[in-house]
Amino acid sequence: MKQFLKRSFALTDRGVHGALKAGMFSFLVFVITMFPAMLLLLLVDQLLLQHVHDTLTYVLFSLITLIVMEVLLSFEYESQYNETYKEAANLRIEIAQKLSQLEMSYFSKHDLADLAQSIMADVAAIEHAGSHAIPTALGFCLFLPLITILMLIGNWKMALLAIVPTLVSFGLIVLGKNYARAQFNKHYVRLRENSQAFQERIEMSKEITAFNLTEHVKSSLYARLEDSQRVHWKSERNAAFLIMGSEIFGHFSLAFTIVGGIFLMQTGEISILYLIGYVLAAMKIKEMVDANMEFFMEIFYINSAVERINEIRNAKVLSGLDVSFSSFDMSIEHLNFSYDTNKPVLKDVSFTVPQGSVCALVGESGCGKTTLLHLIARLYDFDSGSISIGGVNIKDVSAESLYRNLSIVFQDVVLFNTSVLENIRIGREDADDEEVKRAARLAQCDFIDNLPEGFDTLIGENGRQLSGGERQRISIARAFLKNAPILILDEIASSLDVDNERKIQESLNDLMKNKTVIIISHRMKSIQNAARIVVLKEGHVEACGTHSELLRSSSSYQKLLEKTQAADEFVY
Repeated sequence: MKQFLKRSFALTDRGVHGALKAGMFSFLVFVITMFPAMLLLLLVDQLLLQHVHDTLTYVLFSLITLIVMEVLLSFEYESQYNETYKEAANLRIEIAQKLSQLEMSYFSKHDLADLAQSIMADVAAIEHAGSHAIPTALGFCLFLPLITILMLIGNWKMALLAIVPTLVSFGLIVLGKNYARAQFNKHYVRLRENSQAFQERIEMSKEITAFNLTEHVKSSLYARLEDSQRVHWKSERNAAFLIMGSEIFGHFSLAFTIVGGIFLMQTGEISILYLIGYVLAAMKIKEMVDANMEFFMEIFYINSAVERINEIRNAKVLSGLDVSFSSFDMSIEHLNFSYDTNKPVLKDVSFTVPQGSVCALVGESGCGKTTLLHLIARLYDFDSGSISIGGVNIKDVSAESLYRNLSIVFQDVVLFNTSVLENIRIGREDADDEEVKRAARLAQCDFIDNLPEGFDTLIGENGRQLSGGERQRISIARAFLKNAPILILDEIASSLDVDNERKIQESLNDLMKNKTVIIISHRMKSIQNAARIVVLKEGHVEACGTHSELLRSSSSYQKLLEKTQAADEFVY
């Protein structure tokens, strides 16, 4: 039962316990709400059948019912809402902890808007269902069999007259479950797409304004919102039709009970007290079913959110042990990798990078340079072969141990909606303000002085207040601050002008001292002094050596120089 609840509603272990507790109190509330009907039957028994009951009986029965009902309602409210809000916090913490353990490739397939939706909107949907629908539905699923058994014991014919239409009504909802889920899923997908579109609009705000595309983008977003509203309206309309159809059958329960009861009373099979009792029970059951219809529809509605959270839970995590590297020599042997099994990207790649040396990766676009850096940084796990640091295969190393010794600067920079100071401090969280500012100076982040509040300036979601080059320099400042023994640089000058690139290059000369460095750059002049240059062609190593050695031995390297020489001369 616990695993079913955990899987079906994406609950944590503590959340399952809370849901069961709240469900039990909901069941007890359903039971106690039948007691006023029983009190009414006592009164009918006295008025119609002349069975006199002591006044104290009515008083005590009423007082006990009110007190128990008050206590149970209080506990139900406490267990439903308090446990639910605790579960919302626990679930978000669990998701965050899971995300910290995932392969980095996961984040290349799911952008910021998608993950934000999972952590905030999906959990909020489950939170609302948890405080209303799930406990009440659990309580009802316990109460309905109990009341059915008691009614069957009293008179099976009357019980069937009251229960069968109710079960048919309930069955319509269950049968329409897949259709309802499909409609809600469409709306859910639209919301995710809209969220991603708005995130892209935020990230590209400067570019959109610069190219005068504001009206075009605005009209596109409005069209998305209108389409989303149409899908939402359709899903709500169809859900309403499903509930209305179910409620129509629910009305037959009361009608069948009255008509059938009158017939059975005329034949002498039941008394008028039984008739009234079953009519009251049928009314109460119909009331409960009608109330729970919306709760069950809400449970169907959160199905997409539950699947999304379970997908995160079941995602592959990075495995490995905590390791202290004895050295930072890097060895890549017979490495093979493909994003798609039918199209290998890297084929039998082998080379070494001695500790404290600089290794440059060069080659035509699409030859696998950036993919190789992703594998070294373990953003993806390779298919076969090995990547070793200090003789230890990185597949056997925990993510924390590996990233503690890596500084990475990629083309795509991720920034957060906080101050410049805190964005740089991500490189080393225990760094003081002076260390952060020193790293910024080394990375030539002189633009910070021109910001409204300097280092305390908020830069917006993913740094939307900054240019591409400014975002890149903040990323480089992080690497300066972290000062890890292994440095990975992927086209760090791609968003920088010539003056800033020269300044960065001068600073990098200090940063790279005594470090194992792997760098990609299309500007060949910046890597000609590298101790080792690896020439990649169509996913394999064609040549490896120094600049002068490759000039003599590699025709591919010579062609790369010829292609970039004119561009470099034009730039410089």
